Amino acid sequence: MTTMLAGVRVLDLATLAAAPLAATYLGEFGAEVIKVEQPGVGDPIRTWGAQRDGVGLMWKSVSRNKKAITLDMRGPDGQKLLRRLVEKVDVVVTNTRPQTLRRWGLDYPSLREVNDRIVMLHITGFGLTGPKSERPGFGTLGEAMSGFAHITGEADGPPTLPPFMLADGVASLNAAYAVLMALYHRDVHGGPGQLVDINLVDPLSRLLEQTLLSYDQLGTVARRAGNRWDISAPRNTYRTADGRWLAMSGSSPALALRVFRAIGREDLVTDAEFADPQRRLARAREVDDVVADWVSKQTLAEAMSVFEAEQVAAAPVYDIEDLMRDDQLRHREVFVPVADDELGAMTVQAPVPRFSGTRGRVDHLGPRLGEHNTEVYGELLGLTADEVADLGHRGVL
Repeated sequence: MTTMLAGVRVLDLATLAAAPLAATYLGEFGAEVIKVEQPGVGDPIRTWGAQRDGVGLMWKSVSRNKKAITLDMRGPDGQKLLRRLVEKVDVVVTNTRPQTLRRWGLDYPSLREVNDRIVMLHITGFGLTGPKSERPGFGTLGEAMSGFAHITGEADGPPTLPPFMLADGVASLNAAYAVLMALYHRDVHGGPGQLVDINLVDPLSRLLEQTLLSYDQLGTVARRAGNRWDISAPRNTYRTADGRWLAMSGSSPALALRVFRAIGREDLVTDAEFADPQRRLARAREVDDVVADWVSKQTLAEAMSVFEAEQVAAAPVYDIEDLMRDDQLRHREVFVPVADDELGAMTVQAPVPRFSGTRGRVDHLGPRLGEHNTEVYGELLGLTADEVADLGHRGVL
């Protein structure tokens, strides 16, 4: 199958999560991604999180399909080489602070003078403009300032942060489709290259639409309510007789009534206090108690058998072992083993979008530091082996 982004070359100058992930998504569908790292130390994500035999597992996944080169962008020789690389690429990805890129002469206006067709993706904590633009930012701050943490957790508990890269992940997805739109505008409509400005607050805040609409129109400020949500009932997690958990959503009137029928409470179907969606919301705690009581007397398998037969919107709460065993996910090959010369093999998530005529791929996991220096500098820039060796000796590579 032909790869959808074949011919697109991406220069990934970023570190850690959001910006490199955006480049990863492009690489899964055929873009050539060249990952640039600081000589000697590399991207901090190499040493971030779980390790096996000194090899960072997150690095291996986030840097799949990328070519790894080293380059010290802090000095004039490295900056000169970077500009030569920019001449050869379509997309530049970075997350360095704006003032730092300006000082190095590697900001968008400077690089546009080298290649006026480039699409430059710049992900920062708070955006390229405004009073907070020069502050350092990480996903945790985005999760806090977006409003997510404020509404997550039990009503009498603290604001809750996710134990995974939520803000970074949401930003990376926004960034990837923004880059594709900029490329489409350039290549189909004859437009110029563009600067894409993404931060870690706006994308996640965009998903918290209900909180904004309710505040703007009704003056209400959303509060933490555990697993409940004030737009549907039942909506919670419920513990089964065998100590497992299932989740349920009654997001439409028909679904809520199916729940009552499934648990043998036909009386609630005809009771306006529970059948009417708005009146049912006012009694969400009672609804929860009724459902929780029934679920608590069933094993997970028994409860799910009833709910599936009645087409109730319920699902078991999976841990990672359950997730990898699920027959639906196995059928879709959501997790794929990939051979690796450092780890032997590692199972990673497969590319998510599915197309009828093409497939994303994971050709290889994250490479060693500087593994592709000779290939990229030699074949792309035409440097000789002696020149590459000399640059390495001087600490430029």
